[in-house]
Amino acid sequence: MPDKKKVLVVGASGTLGKYVSDELSKKHDIIRASRFSGDINIDITNKESIKSAFKKLGNLDAVVCAAGETFWGDFNQITEDDFYKGIKSKMMGQINLVLIGKDYINENGSFTLTTGILCENPVQGSVNSTTVNNAIHGFVLSASRELKNGVRINAVCPGLVEVSVEQLGHLFSGFKPVPMYRVVQGYLKSVDGTTSGQVIKIY
Repeated sequence: MPDKKKVLVVGASGTLGKYVSDELSKKHDIIRASRFSGDINIDITNKESIKSAFKKLGNLDAVVCAAGETFWGDFNQITEDDFYKGIKSKMMGQINLVLIGKDYINENGSFTLTTGILCENPVQGSVNSTTVNNAIHGFVLSASRELKNGVRINAVCPGLVEVSVEQLGHLFSGFKPVPMYRVVQGYLKSVDGTTSGQVIKIY
């Protein structure tokens, strides 16, 4: 049986983060983080919050992020300030977890970020989400070439998850819901596998 890894899951209190944490905890030692609850608090929009958390936790084998917000609104009304919501949270929040966390990740460790199907299948009002998701994909591709000591990085890109249909289904007309267990497999592949620089699509 593979050695247990020390894995930080950011956004562990969310719907996706909870499932990912629970599944990873069957094999690894999980540290659950979110803005207001969990084993440790991390606000990914605040670099000092990220730095403080990593200093407290010390070295890790893997970091998984299932957190990050974007702005939803009509393209013809969206403003620069609206755009910064997604840039500061889902984009730079995740990027800063890597930029700061790379100094705390063990040899052959990994980072797993989260995007979504809107990267290539935008819907009405998703221009900020679509833009930010694609930015993360570019970051993963390029960062994978330069991370040291065998450290890997991937993004999991889920479709519309079944458990979110009741809440979000009206925004995703015609999208085929994806079972949560399939989405979670993408995170397991990233944490326990060997791939790097990949967008793991679960549609």
